Amino acid sequence: MAAGGGAPEPRVLVCLGALLAGWVALGLEAVVIGEVHENVTLHCGNISGPRGLVTWYRNDSEPVFLLSSNSSLPPAEPRFSLVDASSLHIKSLGLGDEGNYTCQEILNVTQWFQVWLQVASGPYQIEVHIAATGTLPNGTLYAARGSGVDFSCNSSSRPPPMVEWWFQALNSSSESFGHNLTVNSFSLLLMSPNLQGNYTCLALNLLSKRHRKVTTELLVYYPPPSAPQCWAQMASGSFMLQLTCRWDGGYPDPDFLWIEEPGGVIVGKSKLGVEMLSESQLSDGKKFKCVTSHIVGPESGASCVVQIRGPSLLSEPMKTCFVGGNVTLTCQVSGAYPPAKILWLRNLTQPEVVIQPSSRHLITQDGQDSTLTIHNCSQDLDEGYYVCRADSPVGVREVEIWLSVKEPVNIGGIVGTIVSLLLLGLAIISGLLLYYSPVFCWKVGNTFRGQNMDDVMVLVDSEEEEEEEEDAAVEEQEEAHEREELPKEIPKQDHIHRVTALVNGNIEQMGNGFQDLQDDSSEEQSDIVQEEDRPV
Repeated sequence: MAAGGGAPEPRVLVCLGALLAGWVALGLEAVVIGEVHENVTLHCGNISGPRGLVTWYRNDSEPVFLLSSNSSLPPAEPRFSLVDASSLHIKSLGLGDEGNYTCQEILNVTQWFQVWLQVASGPYQIEVHIAATGTLPNGTLYAARGSGVDFSCNSSSRPPPMVEWWFQALNSSSESFGHNLTVNSFSLLLMSPNLQGNYTCLALNLLSKRHRKVTTELLVYYPPPSAPQCWAQMASGSFMLQLTCRWDGGYPDPDFLWIEEPGGVIVGKSKLGVEMLSESQLSDGKKFKCVTSHIVGPESGASCVVQIRGPSLLSEPMKTCFVGGNVTLTCQVSGAYPPAKILWLRNLTQPEVVIQPSSRHLITQDGQDSTLTIHNCSQDLDEGYYVCRADSPVGVREVEIWLSVKEPVNIGGIVGTIVSLLLLGLAIISGLLLYYSPVFCWKVGNTFRGQNMDDVMVLVDSEEEEEEEEDAAVEEQEEAHEREELPKEIPKQDHIHRVTALVNGNIEQMGNGFQDLQDDSSEEQSDIVQEEDRPV
């Protein structure tokens, strides 16, 4: 100690404190946490009331004087100051300020109090990286369905932060993927639509409890599973052609490009797939191709083709209706694409008047077949030409039908005439049968006369006897020829005797009939013998 009784040197105080350490028990060690660039206050014990001489030291390899309540001793740095004549206040903390601090108070006795100052930093600048994705113009990330995605999160912090991942799907609550102090990355191998949502990386400084988080939206895209479909139709309220292309089932919606085939002339490009064409752009048989593309492929896209054609008509050229009756006119349209609009017109005025449905005119349409039914036909009002028209952006076709309205025919008179003619013909045929068939007439007469069953009709035919007589005559002639040895021609005589006797129960009359027959036969035989005896 120097002569003159000046203020003690800091090193002398430290040595003195070391000597007193064995005599006075140290106060309980306190822990104070501060953050970089922030201010912190270290209290010298938990004592209230008047304080003695307070001196603060930094405990490194050896004690370093920082500040004293003795105003004659300036602080080691301007950042250090005393609060309430005992507490050490440090401004703008740095990482180098972390360590053990000692407070010495001399009041009646000397007391020592230790404070452990911990300095926390961060977390700052969280960096989130999601691999195997694409980026939209607005910065939103997307991944293809079925692909693998890697997630990682990094942040500068002291001590190293605890990293935790959270996921929140659309219209649902958040769920944690877990946390880890050493691993801050993970992977999802097969992305699916239910994994689309917000991914949040949370970095927590366990010392200061300060945390930061970064949320990234990740979309899961996928192309439609099937081929695109396209068609053409007439635009509502106009004669323009509307081309429509659909490729449903994907996310997000694809892009559509319409071109003419062949030639590849671009008709239009849009997200809706709908294009309007005027009649000047159309012709029968022309083709239009829709080419689709999706953000995640396939690279070649997909396509479909439509071909437009004009209509053709088929109908009966003439129809007839009776006054007061009903008639139906039919018109069939074929080959039209897109389907044509069918109209019925009355070709009596210029321009032609379109027939509207009413109580007398009923118009029905089934596909491309249309019918016009006219009720209660009138010759003055309904007879004439009717026109079936097929309107299409590709062309217009018409067919005329002539309707003839006639007075109804007397059906009863026609039927009566036909019946009369049939009866007359039947009578004529019956008369002819009766005239040319007397046996039939006789049988009919017997039926009407009602004769008894004893009446007998007997038919006797002498043909067999005549044949025997002819054979005998031939033999005699042959013998005569042999005797005379002269040729002689004997004419053959044919005799057929038929005796018909109607006997009404009279046996004698029937016997007389047979006797007459025998007498005639004897006379004929005598004539033959006389001819043989006559000299030649």
